[in-house]
Amino acid sequence: ARDIKAPIIIQLSQGGSAFYAGKGLSNDKQQASIIGATSAAHHIRIVAKEYGVPVVLHSDHCAEKLLPWFDGMLEADEEYFKKHGEPLFSSHMLDLSELSRTDNVKLCKEYLKRMSKINLLLEMEIGITGGEEDGVDNTDVHNSSLYTQPEDIWYVYKELSEVSNMFTIAAAFGNVHGVYKPGNVKLSPQLLKEHQEYVRGQLKCKETKPVFFVFHGGSGSVKAEIKEAVSYGVIKMNVDTDTQWAYWEGLKCYYESKKDYLQSQVGNPEGDDKPNKKYYDPRVFIRESEKCMAKRVKEACQDLGNVDRL
Repeated sequence: ARDIKAPIIIQLSQGGSAFYAGKGLSNDKQQASIIGATSAAHHIRIVAKEYGVPVVLHSDHCAEKLLPWFDGMLEADEEYFKKHGEPLFSSHMLDLSELSRTDNVKLCKEYLKRMSKINLLLEMEIGITGGEEDGVDNTDVHNSSLYTQPEDIWYVYKELSEVSNMFTIAAAFGNVHGVYKPGNVKLSPQLLKEHQEYVRGQLKCKETKPVFFVFHGGSGSVKAEIKEAVSYGVIKMNVDTDTQWAYWEGLKCYYESKKDYLQSQVGNPEGDDKPNKKYYDPRVFIRESEKCMAKRVKEACQDLGNVDRL
């Protein structure tokens, strides 16, 4: 982000938060996820200053069963706000798409009331993102559920706008978590254009894109689809699967290039008594993973028009 002069979003999932805290901690009441998320947020705040890059701190998919995690982060936000005049995080996502439309929006609205007091943005999901990610499994949902209707978008917009304009909508337009063979995923980004036109008609406003959309399951999308989605009001896209692969690819390439040095602690092509510590030091191969993933993030920023923005 620093190298391409781009603001960046760093987001934590519930499982990722628990992993950050350490797999040795119990998470039966979401305590590890709460600790991991808040400690990561503090770490990012400290380090980001040195890179000089604006960072949006965000938490990803929080289903109804994970609400204790959401509540724990909100408490940390409120505590931080008392001391610093801003919340610890920038935004949080509620994914209550398993609920009825009415219950989904009602609960989101209640949380937005609380969040608006400390200038926190809410991302909500209406419709369902297919596939599986971080324990949320929608691989068996009916295809019709993968496409949100314009009336749903308007209902969300109208209800949440009564509280605050600090919200984004993750609409379903055929997007799926993960990467699949061409033809398996039928994205219809033009639906976002129809949603914007519908809401604009209801508002009778001049603004062509009144809704802030979020593109989940962006990994594997062709560049033309990404560009089209952005043109219809997408302001955030998730590329978790692609960045995970890039991280693994960096490690894979490192291992393949240093394979002969990674079979034993001592002994390599340079001599039977030559030590290999500098090759199997975790900092070395983790750094190679990071470098490869950073490259993929730069590519995503270019696809989204997020270069030279500072």
